[in-house]
Amino acid sequence: MVAGSAGVIYDLVLTLGQEVELVWMQRWSLMSILYLSVRYLGVVYSIVQILDSIPTISITDAGCKIMYSAIIWMTLAVNIMLGAITATRLYAMYQRSRKMLIFLVVTLLLVNISNGVFLAMGISRASEEELVLFGTYQCTVSFKGDVQIIKSMPWILSTAWEILALCLAGWIAVHHFRDLQRHSAGGIIGDFVTVLMKTHAVYFSSFVVVSFFWLGEVSPTFTTDLFSLKTEIYRGFLQIILVVQMFVVGPRLILSVRRHRAEVMEGSNPGTGMISFALQERGHVSTSSSI
Repeated sequence: MVAGSAGVIYDLVLTLGQEVELVWMQRWSLMSILYLSVRYLGVVYSIVQILDSIPTISITDAGCKIMYSAIIWMTLAVNIMLGAITATRLYAMYQRSRKMLIFLVVTLLLVNISNGVFLAMGISRASEEELVLFGTYQCTVSFKGDVQIIKSMPWILSTAWEILALCLAGWIAVHHFRDLQRHSAGGIIGDFVTVLMKTHAVYFSSFVVVSFFWLGEVSPTFTTDLFSLKTEIYRGFLQIILVVQMFVVGPRLILSVRRHRAEVMEGSNPGTGMISFALQERGHVSTSSSI
């Protein structure tokens, strides 16, 4: 937990210069708000995780309950925002199609409302308490009844959404590349579509890895042996890749696109107007700060 949280803070410091240049100093948009929300909610998440993992600090049973609930709802909030980022990218790639926008919004609402219901059911069946072992303190969570399906469903639904988003992005990317072969500006727009696909592929890969380990965590092998060394190592690794996927790879969906756009605009100053005109006329993708 501490390693994952430290990685989030390190990445924040590492990319702070790019963040100031590409987010703070640019015209604000929905993507700017989503980026900063995910980025700095990651700091709050990391602090909560660190406090929860310090064995010399007693936070009482009530504190354990608050921290557990906070981590669950922050995870849902971040996944909602990452879903909104993905949907916005797809909306831009599909030439701002109203039908695609409605489809993406309805799908996201169904997935996230269902996830919220399952998470609320899981929290209602959870019992949090602080154990005192050899002068150290540790929060533990136990559940009433069988909650494997309840705990698995949010990740199953989220994985289904990510697979759908990847398929939609891949299909339109192939369509773009075929169409751009007939246009002189294809190199510029094609590079932009390539950046979109590469960053999305990296994000999807990280999500698949997290989903695989998360589903393994709720399997009978681990739920029947909660305090073994093997289970603790497994959960520790899961927490590391989870925070990296949400708070490192996730924000880079926006940062990488804006960095590429800034490089293109900087290297094409004389023809910036023509490039913008070409992008608008052909309606392929939007390279504005709204992405």
